[in-house]
Amino acid sequence: MVPQIEGVLSLKKMLDHLKLKQIGGLKTETIIRLSQFVMQNNYFSYDGQYYHQIRGGAMGSPLTLTIANCYMFFYERDIVKQIEDSGGLYLRYIDDIFITINWPA
Repeated sequence: MVPQIEGVLSLKKMLDHLKLKQIGGLKTETIIRLSQFVMQNNYFSYDGQYYHQIRGGAMGSPLTLTIANCYMFFYERDIVKQIEDSGGLYLRYIDDIFITINWPA
């Protein structure tokens, strides 16, 4: 589960990393503000009661998937470098990870 604030910050970091100033006519500042609003305003109902989700993002949301991928891109960079430098293999598809490590026991 990606923390809401850190997730939005990783999206901003990715937009900066890609040197994007706007996407589809929206400035990156607007995208970040809208993303923060969406992440912090998820509500759902269960058994006749309404709840406000205060941790993570909504399951199945395209924004949550994008934010999770941005977060993991920066989170796993050092790990991937260490594994690849030792002759290992690190593969990830969304939330599935395959790792082989060539480290001494």
